[in-house]
Amino acid sequence: MFGLDVLLLVLYGLCLLFVLAFSLSQWRLTRLARRALRRQPAPPPLPTDEQHWPRVTVQLPVYNELNVVGRIIDAAAALDYPRGRLHIQLLDDSTDDSVALAAARVAWHRQRGVDIEQVRRPDRQGYKAGALAYGLEAARGELVAIFDADFVPAPDFLRHTVPYFLADERLGAVQTRWGHLNEDYSLLTELQAFGLNAHFLVEQVGRNAGHHFINFNGTGGVWRRQCIEQAGGWQADTLTEDLDLSYRAQLTGWHFRYLPAVVAPAELPAQMDALRSQQHRWNKGGAETARKHLGRVWRSRQLPLKTKLYATAHLLNSAVFVAVLLMGLLSVPLLVVQTRQPELRWFFRLAGLSVLSLTPLLAYYYAAWRWNGGRGRGLRFLPKFLLFLAMSMGLSLHNAWAVLTGLAGRLTPFIRTPKSGLIRRDKAARWRRYRTGSVNGQTVLEAALALYFLLGIGLAFHYDNYGLLPFHLLLTAGYGAVVYYSIRHAA
Repeated sequence: MFGLDVLLLVLYGLCLLFVLAFSLSQWRLTRLARRALRRQPAPPPLPTDEQHWPRVTVQLPVYNELNVVGRIIDAAAALDYPRGRLHIQLLDDSTDDSVALAAARVAWHRQRGVDIEQVRRPDRQGYKAGALAYGLEAARGELVAIFDADFVPAPDFLRHTVPYFLADERLGAVQTRWGHLNEDYSLLTELQAFGLNAHFLVEQVGRNAGHHFINFNGTGGVWRRQCIEQAGGWQADTLTEDLDLSYRAQLTGWHFRYLPAVVAPAELPAQMDALRSQQHRWNKGGAETARKHLGRVWRSRQLPLKTKLYATAHLLNSAVFVAVLLMGLLSVPLLVVQTRQPELRWFFRLAGLSVLSLTPLLAYYYAAWRWNGGRGRGLRFLPKFLLFLAMSMGLSLHNAWAVLTGLAGRLTPFIRTPKSGLIRRDKAARWRRYRTGSVNGQTVLEAALALYFLLGIGLAFHYDNYGLLPFHLLLTAGYGAVVYYSIRHAA
């Protein structure tokens, strides 16, 4: 029994060290980002003669987007760029009524002189990656801008991004910051925006400033066509074709530019099933990309050790959900171990300091909150941070499973995140047409875990041992919230 107790402690300690390492890496990126944001250079100018501007193809990959397809077509057609230098492709794999709606909008803009076409493939092979590759064959631009269906780029988007390619012939891609059209729609969208702002205001800025690998985020950016082709083109062997191509391109010698001052507004998933499908794709695809490229990163003789370490943290960051899930599962029996093995109390005192591992992470999210205009010091930030932390923990079972299947090489289909066009709270039914799931066995397991961590809270009071109480409170609240939203949005 003593040996089993020690094994539980060792596993818990390893998970704790992993979370601490992840937290410290984010803190380091915060420092890099702070310095970089203080010295943002002015963008290079475009040539005065518009005939010298590069040709741009705008690709709009869509699949059954009845709620938003008209909006993205109109936004692309409104881009302020010389008509003779702009080509728009609606890469339409749809199978529903949106095909006719899109065709009508495309025809309307064509009559007004916009070079736009609706591209239909014979099948959906390769999903989004396949659509992008198919469209690239007929693209007329030397630069390729990509927007998902839920984005609404500003008319001056290309004028703010294209000049960087003229100033640097080895620049492979420019990524911009995501904005949020419906951040205030619900608590669920507020917490998503909170987390994404940290990625776009701190992580991407810090990685780019440190000359480390960053990733094209799938949309809201511009590629040099030559870079895509030299890096091997779009490939569909991972669920994150954007992250995969980003690493192949940078390993080939191309470099990227991240522009935090240029914002591309987009819609956040407003329903739990849509959020789940997005989280599954991001986390499983990240693990698949790590499986595909980590070895190549470490075998490279050109990359410095620091960049290899940051790339490892980048590609494996979703594994933090596996660590959080395992820590949670182990934490309840560890309360019993502590009572049964008083000689091991030194470890629990040390583990009680685990809250310190959140300090660097807190600094990371606080910086993003402040840089995004947050006010009120910690009085407003801390509640939102704790809610975000709880919700992230509540998704740890779902996301950990996605990571483990990705690392194991298990193939699953690409499930796109349905867009509902939900911007205001008074519109609540449009999402149902494209539901991707309902209450299932995983929801039942999440409900069981909420009760399991509630038991941990009860044991804390029973044993008069409160070291893990904050952890169990967050886990109970997080899993309870995930179950609540899953049931509510399935109704």
